[in-house]
Amino acid sequence: MKDPFGRNINYLRISVTDLCNLRCKYCMPEEGIPKVPHQDVLSIEEIEKIAKVFVNLGVNKIRLTGGEPLLRNGILDIVERIGKLKGLRDFAITTNGVLLKRYAKELKLRGLKRVNISLDTLDKKKYKYITRVGKLEDVIEGIEVAKQVGLTPVKINTVLIGGFNDNEIEDIIRLTQKEEIDVRFIELMPIGEGVKYEPEYFISNQIVLEKNPKLIEVERKDLSSPAVYYKLPNAKGRIGLINPISCKFCKYCNRVRLTAQGKLKLCLHSNNEIDLKEALRSGQDIEKIIIDAVGQKPESHHLENGQYVSKKMYQIGG
Repeated sequence: MKDPFGRNINYLRISVTDLCNLRCKYCMPEEGIPKVPHQDVLSIEEIEKIAKVFVNLGVNKIRLTGGEPLLRNGILDIVERIGKLKGLRDFAITTNGVLLKRYAKELKLRGLKRVNISLDTLDKKKYKYITRVGKLEDVIEGIEVAKQVGLTPVKINTVLIGGFNDNEIEDIIRLTQKEEIDVRFIELMPIGEGVKYEPEYFISNQIVLEKNPKLIEVERKDLSSPAVYYKLPNAKGRIGLINPISCKFCKYCNRVRLTAQGKLKLCLHSNNEIDLKEALRSGQDIEKIIIDAVGQKPESHHLENGQYVSKKMYQIGG
């Protein structure tokens, strides 16, 4: 599928739940969120049907997100159904890793190819502080099991927060030296709870390069990836910088998102949505709706002008 600006839309992110077992300060309110009524969430069968239409239209990359996707009832069934779709080349999940030790082997057996793990600090006390309830040990054990069963390459997503983890950049980068682990630093985005943060917490990823002058830029083979990658000399893994604030990458955007409630989002930072759930349940032509929707995909976001999306990140999907 091509959008109005000639971009090939071949990547779908599917949120399977709004719920999460952590309460990260920049994402979730401390008290958690109300549970969405069962009938308002896409069923396993509906997720499969919509995913199949997208794959038939040329999508070859799907990532499951949340909230925390491993909390979703039937997550293994969802993985198995999507994993069987012909034409799918890349199938991943973004998780906080807390439950990964329990699920990694079965996820691999059911067709998942790799995992992205959200991890903002390597310090136990700081991890408990930023997540409010989490244990770093659970995530580290989950990463090890993921590597053992072949959910690789493992990618670690680190939200860079001034005054919190900017003094750990070198330690996090060292994770890439001896293993094929990619670490991706992501600028803190003004979405949801992140809007409440003071300006000094928003720091540019440029600090990663300033602290690590030995980093060597890697040739970009996939222009649609939001990350610009670097490597330490002789390292096995890579360091990616994702700069939605300081450097827009909309020109090469190849993705759309499906929320847990069945809303199709053409841009993460737009409030425009198309209700695929109701369209599916009322017997409408989902394929035509998707094609027409992609034809309306905006050229870029406008975060630099203070135009922030109203939904929280856990309501959209990571």
